[in-house]
Amino acid sequence: MKLKKALLIVDVQNDFCPGGALAVPEGDRVVPVLNRYIGFFSRKKLPIFASRDWHPQDTKHFKQFGGLWPKHCVQNTRGAGFHPGLKLPKETIILSKGMDPDKDSYSAFQAFDSNGVEFLQLLKVLGIEELFVAGLATDYCVKSSVLDGLKSGLKVNLLIDAIKGVNMRPSDSEDAIKEMVTKGARKITFSKLSKRR
Repeated sequence: MKLKKALLIVDVQNDFCPGGALAVPEGDRVVPVLNRYIGFFSRKKLPIFASRDWHPQDTKHFKQFGGLWPKHCVQNTRGAGFHPGLKLPKETIILSKGMDPDKDSYSAFQAFDSNGVEFLQLLKVLGIEELFVAGLATDYCVKSSVLDGLKSGLKVNLLIDAIKGVNMRPSDSEDAIKEMVTKGARKITFSKLSKRR
C-alpha cells in the first residue's frame, strides 16, 4: 500500500456498544475485526483516525433538548470512552465531533483533532487520497462520514465486515450501504484487503 491511504474508525464508544446509553445491536462485534485492520495499517505505517461523539451536557442532539437521541457520549464520561477492547495505537489521531450544542454532527468530517484542525484539512496536510471506513453506526455516522468523504473527492472503501447499524427501521443499514455504494464507495473485507495489498 502506498502512502496516501488512511483508516477511519467511526465512534466505537462505550455508549454505542451493548450496555451503553445508545447501544447499537451487537456493536461490540466490530472490535475484533477492527483490531485486525488496525494491525494491518500500523504495520504499513499508515495513519489511523478514530472519531468520537464528544457532546456537552446540553445539546439539541439529545431528546430532552428537542433532538432524536437519549443522552450519550457526554465529554469525559465512561460512555464517551472508546470500547476497552479496541487496540488503538498511541499515534492514533483522535477526532472529536458533536461539541457544538446547535449541531448534530454525524460525520467525521465535522470533527476536529486536539489542535482544533478539521478532519479534511488533516487529510490534505497528510496527502491522504483514499479512506478505509468502519465503525458505528452504519446508518448514521458511518454513512455520513463515507458520503462526506466521497463529496470531498476522496476514494472511499467501506469495511463491510466491521460496521453495525442502529436499524430503527429493519432495512436502514442495508439502505445506507446501497446509498454509499451508489455514490461511489467500494465494499471491502479484511480478507480481500490483506490478499490484495
